[in-house]
Amino acid sequence: MSQLSHGSPLPPELLLQVRDRFHYVDHCPVVDQPRIFFESGGGSLKLKAAIARSAEIAAIPDQEGRDNDASRHMTAVLNQGRADLSDYFGSTDGMVVSGETGTILLYRTIRAIALSSPPGPVVSCNLEHPASFDAARQWAQSTDRDWLEVPFDPLSGKVEPEDYAKIVTPDTRIATVIHTSQLTGLRVDLAGICTAIRTVAPDCFIVVDGIQHAPHGPVDVASYGADAYVFSPYKAYSRLACGFAWLSPRMVKVPHEHMLGKSPDIWELGSRDPGFYASQSSVIDYFCWLGAHFTPATLRRDQLIAAGKAIANHEKHLIGMLLFGDGNLAGLADMPDIAVIGPNDTADREGIVSFTLRGSRSPDLVRRLADRGIRVHARIDDGYSGHILSALSLPDCLRVSLCHYNSPDEVRTLLTALAETAAGP
Repeated sequence: MSQLSHGSPLPPELLLQVRDRFHYVDHCPVVDQPRIFFESGGGSLKLKAAIARSAEIAAIPDQEGRDNDASRHMTAVLNQGRADLSDYFGSTDGMVVSGETGTILLYRTIRAIALSSPPGPVVSCNLEHPASFDAARQWAQSTDRDWLEVPFDPLSGKVEPEDYAKIVTPDTRIATVIHTSQLTGLRVDLAGICTAIRTVAPDCFIVVDGIQHAPHGPVDVASYGADAYVFSPYKAYSRLACGFAWLSPRMVKVPHEHMLGKSPDIWELGSRDPGFYASQSSVIDYFCWLGAHFTPATLRRDQLIAAGKAIANHEKHLIGMLLFGDGNLAGLADMPDIAVIGPNDTADREGIVSFTLRGSRSPDLVRRLADRGIRVHARIDDGYSGHILSALSLPDCLRVSLCHYNSPDEVRTLLTALAETAAGP
């Protein structure tokens, strides 16, 4: 099958402009050697403007709440960041909050609900990252609740609304959902899952791990029906050690830790780093710049949606090439010794294709590709991926994780390397 039926790439001139906006797009800064970066699932390339803006703001010593212009400037930076993030999430209701990591925000929201809700079970899916999967299980145990596990389908690589409907009970208090798997790369029907949960348990709080989805397409929390949606900027073109969450109006009111002299609705503890918000504003400015190439609209939300769709289309084109080749090179689906996790199609894939090579351990394959200047990653039986690999009956797999700054030529180089590697020494 030709990749031409899958998505549409960014125009070549625009792709060059996109690549120029990122640090180290084609070489490693540590060893100063050329390399192709297919490890965005572990942390994306960083937008130059986001890193520069973050450093600029971090150098200013002034804090909020002082009677001087610099202090008021910091407040303006934070407020602009929150407004930009509201546009990004797609909701003017609820609240945008930050935390040290996306994982901490997932743990914190789940903990707050578990500690304050009436008796009733917690539901999770074994497709999830431990950030939500382990948090749900731990806080179910700590609050003497049943923890109910939804199995995902190893053949499709995802979970369906009806899978949740079979497990959820009317008194379910918390359900966690992953928008896109960090191992299979398959996106779920998030709105459908939320509807299925609420049909059985209308009062259930739904917490979504959006960390893998966020770099790869539009986010629209208003359409999902969830109560919390979390992502991590380091996987979406910005800084490490920060997470952002959108909380629904109902979630904002859940009792939680807060300074007693402040409103009980406030979730952020301590001073915020304006540099985090400034860097995220730069990422959102970038999305709007990209989206303006695909829509005449001037509203930022419209531009963000256009950018998300263009990113998804470009990445679908690259994944189509990776799976099916380009007419001259065979794709993974045509390599007899390679087994792709999930179906051989691009319909719900977002930025990731994971697979195994017969006769090779995935960590060994990572090193062989590294020798060719191609950076990928192996998922192994550890605290991050062991439960998912167990469900897939696999000891390990190789993960290729790409983003919209990757090019068709980079995919061709990877396919050539894999074909030669699969053919043996």
